[in-house]
Amino acid sequence: MRSERARHNKIIFSGTVGAGKSTAINALSDIPPVSTEAVASDDTAKLKKTTTVAMDYGVLNLPDGEKVMLYGTPGQERFSFMWDILSEGGIGLVLLINNANPDPLADLKIYLDAFKDFISKTAVTIGVTHMDRAESPGLDAYRTRLAELGHSSIPAIFRVDARSRDDVAMLVKALLYTLNPGLIDA
Repeated sequence: MRSERARHNKIIFSGTVGAGKSTAINALSDIPPVSTEAVASDDTAKLKKTTTVAMDYGVLNLPDGEKVMLYGTPGQERFSFMWDILSEGGIGLVLLINNANPDPLADLKIYLDAFKDFISKTAVTIGVTHMDRAESPGLDAYRTRLAELGHSSIPAIFRVDARSRDDVAMLVKALLYTLNPGLIDA
């Protein structure tokens, strides 16, 4: 008999404001996502009208009856206390970075540092969003930065559209394959 944890896997979506965390969960979830959107204030209001202030939640139903719970964190560092809370019991991290931000490579470091302990016990995949608005830096620059930050095994990193179920599913599959390389594509 499988354990409750084996049947209900928890994946965390985190990353910069406006990277598409809520959008990605909405694209992938088989239930209407639970969202804690509020009117944006401070500098976030310059980027978007609403923002996540606690979490987003969705569920991906797998063909074998297992479920993958999708938890999205707020992107603002002032809500970083939620990152640890939401990560508890998680099996891995999908990190989304908004390439149109002024310094997305610095953003990458901030989030990798913030989730360092969690990633060391689990795994991470990285999705770079908004590359249609800002093509630079490219994925090679991200790989170089990851190597500079001491990642001997470079995590899977993809150009993604957070609105695309296929793109978001690719991130989750890459994370699951990182955790268990023997998985067979269903």
